Order: sequence, then C-alpha cells, then structure tokens
Amino acid sequence: MKIAIIGATGLVGTKMIQVLEEQNFPVSTFIPVASEQSVGKTVLFKNIPHTVVSIDTAIAMQPDIALFSAGGGLSLSIAPLFTAKGTVVIDNSSAWRMHPDVKLIVPEINGNILTKKDTLIANPNCSTIQMVMALHTLHAKYEIDRIVVSTYQGVTGTGVKAVTQLNEEKEGKIATNPAYKYPIHNNCIPQIDVFLENGYTKEEMKMVLETRKILANNDLKITATAVRIPVLGGHSESVNVSFKKTITLEDVRNILSTTSGVVLQDDITECIYPMPLLAADKDDVFVGRLRIDESQDNTLNMWIVSDNLRKGAATNAVQIAKKMYDLLNE
Repeated sequence: MKIAIIGATGLVGTKMIQVLEEQNFPVSTFIPVASEQSVGKTVLFKNIPHTVVSIDTAIAMQPDIALFSAGGGLSLSIAPLFTAKGTVVIDNSSAWRMHPDVKLIVPEINGNILTKKDTLIANPNCSTIQMVMALHTLHAKYEIDRIVVSTYQGVTGTGVKAVTQLNEEKEGKIATNPAYKYPIHNNCIPQIDVFLENGYTKEEMKMVLETRKILANNDLKITATAVRIPVLGGHSESVNVSFKKTITLEDVRNILSTTSGVVLQDDITECIYPMPLLAADKDDVFVGRLRIDESQDNTLNMWIVSDNLRKGAATNAVQIAKKMYDLLNE
C-alpha cells in the first residue's frame, strides 16, 4: 500500500513511522508530508531516506491510506482533498471526532464497526483512549453509571515546543518560545487547551464527549479535570468509576488481566503500580492501584498510565490502518 504521513517530522508523525516499521505494515510506497519549511528534507523509513513532499504532491500521488497528525485546522481543510482521491484518512486531531458521520475508533473496542466504505476515520484523544481501554470490558459486565477522572499529562502531549520549554527550564533558563503561559518545570498547570463557557477546558470535554461516543452511550455521566505536569512523556489518570451492578475486586482483576491491550500492575505488597517511566515506548495501557471506594456502593478507584505518543496516538492510528488494510483486501 501507498502510505502517507501528514506531519511526518512531528512527535506523533515520527512515532507513526516507528510503529509502521515495528509492525511490518505492508508499505509499498512511503510518502512523508510536512510543512513547506520541511519539504525537500529527508526522513528515514526502514533505514531508507525518503524525501519530504508537499501536501499537493502527496494528494497527486493518491496514497491508499494517509495518517494525519498535523493539527485540526489543516485536517479540516485538506482531509477532504485526500478522500476525494480515494484515500482513507485516519486523523489524529480533534477536527472530526465528534462529526456524526465520522467514526471514532479504538480498534479493541469498536473496530468492528469499520467498513471498507469508510474514507475518513477519527483517532480519539490520547487521554480518552487509555481510559476507555481500561474501562470498556468492565462496562460490558457492570454498566458504568458515572466516571470522575483527573489526568496528569506529560508535555509530549503538547508537542516539540513544550518539550523544549521543559528542557530549557530544567537547565535554569527562561524558555525562549514557551508552549505554556506559565513555567512547567517544578509546576503543575490545571489547564490543557482553551477554557469553554462551562468552565471546563476543551481537553476535559473531549474526554466526556469522546468516551460517550466510543462506548455508544450518550447518557454516561462523566466529569474530568486535566492537568499538565513536568513529565516528558506518558499520561496518568486517577479514575473513580461507579457501576450499576455489583462489583467485586476479584472479578475486576480477572476481567482486566484478560483485556487485550491492558496490563494489570497491581501488587501493593511489592509497591507495583503503573508509572510513566515503565510505560515509555510501550503500546499497552497499564492499570493498578485498584481499590473499592469505601464511600460509595459499586465504585472503583483505579490508576491508568499509557505512553501518549504510542497507544494514545501513533499505535492506535496504525491499528486502525491495519483494520482498513484487512477490509480493503478481503
């Protein structure tokens, strides 16, 4: 297949290349696409240099699948130009996620709803992906009533600019081109994305709305607080989830330990629990600190960690691409 990556020189685009290589995705022609400033530069795919091309050139090459990681505004304007040429677009921005005609996919959860007719598919928010990965099998058995989630998100979720800011501040410098309004080193910023009229940030509402769409339940009660922390990569989440049916900790552990893509790290006697350092460059979602909420019936506390550039972005997108490849080659 001819595969294009839109935003090939960014953090997520670079990780997409890595995941394509690792999974031996059947690529006949690799098309890296980036901004005009990067056109003509080279990126490596399977140790072979490939020249970065412009968007117009990539459209003319009519790739079979295009993985987008170049921002919502650009996606809104150019994704239809690719799909008009018959390209399947898998978009990592928030541009299309809540569009009623666009499917929002986590392959392990709802990949079965994809068809070969789908030409534009949305990749969910990184924080949403790891949460629903840990919750969907529990939801299938116990039926979720309410979710309260607080996130602790690494700076790679913002991009290269934020990584540079953190590194400069760690060296005692004033950031030359900061990604955040405030210093991030030795700090926590309780704002991710812009504030909305309801007082929540866009990131927080993404988790609410996307979770409902992925789990196909618009009545789910969800509230979120999203916080940026001075960690390079990896997102962590404290989740308090109430169910409509009776739960036991033993059953919860059994369910999670057999959930595809989820790794249970939950042994407090040995101080074993998920951490960003341990999740780095891994595709799984890690779950631990499981405990029954003693203040409310049928309620569970859990700690969820994942590499936001992997399952939270690049890996999930490549998994969607693999699903589409299989459908198109049936």
